[in-house]
Amino acid sequence: MSALDKLTSHISFPIENIEQAQRLFHGRGHAYDNLHHITIDWLPPVILITLFAEEDAQAIKKLADHLLQKIPSCKNIQLQHRYQLHGPIDVIHSDSKDDGYSELIIEENNLKYQLQLGKARNTGIFLDMSNGRKWVQQHSKDKRILNLFSYTCGFSVAAIAGDANFVLNVDMSSPALNVGRINHRLNNHDLHKVKFEKLNIFKSFGRLKKRGPYDILICDPPTLQKGSVDIEKDYPKIMRRLNEFMTAESTLLLCLNAPELGRDFLIENMKIHAPNYRLIEEIKPPEVYIDAQDKGLKVLVFKS
Repeated sequence: MSALDKLTSHISFPIENIEQAQRLFHGRGHAYDNLHHITIDWLPPVILITLFAEEDAQAIKKLADHLLQKIPSCKNIQLQHRYQLHGPIDVIHSDSKDDGYSELIIEENNLKYQLQLGKARNTGIFLDMSNGRKWVQQHSKDKRILNLFSYTCGFSVAAIAGDANFVLNVDMSSPALNVGRINHRLNNHDLHKVKFEKLNIFKSFGRLKKRGPYDILICDPPTLQKGSVDIEKDYPKIMRRLNEFMTAESTLLLCLNAPELGRDFLIENMKIHAPNYRLIEEIKPPEVYIDAQDKGLKVLVFKS
């Protein structure tokens, strides 16, 4: 029996919270032999299988057939070849004549988000950050929040759902911010409480200060974005400026998704550049994200 044949034994069936988007299998954490190249996401009613290395087509078909048996509400299965340039997606099963589901509205923690399938490497939401968004919702009441590298504003949606007074979303991508507006509208949020700024953060600290001060900072930068972000060099630049735009008693949610950098990168740099903050909590990804090498997502909460 191949490793791929054994894969489904690592997925809990039936799925809890079947109406909510979630990762079903996470091989990227190297916890399962010969399966580090595959992940499976449930984006109701779509299953998205992502390959980070080539896999036998018949083995994938067998996997898809098994998943269809276990998840009867599945209407569509898509296969993303992440190891190829632009990560093309094949529709390998569909109940729709036109293959459908290129645009999808999903729920996570009972909040709605719009996803784009087949058009980009990323769908519009990172499911490993689910617990981080839940934390934000639980801690946002009456707070002013700065959301840096906001992408499609998932944290902002969670913050407004948690009764935040104000959220400023900052990102370099206009299309991502436009999806953020859609996400807020999907949840019937008052957009008077939300601002969207297309800015280069490292050239815009004055603009951030003008909108502040903020009670909570959310910082979830890409690991490396050519021409705009080099996380190892740039994260400390933000830490050094915190006192310019944060309140005297503020909370920071600092995220790091660079495999080569551990949580110590955040802890040690905060000691150097923002010593008035102390580490109070670490937010782990959902349990499915087993990481044998400790190279996955790190989310740390600091408080002044």
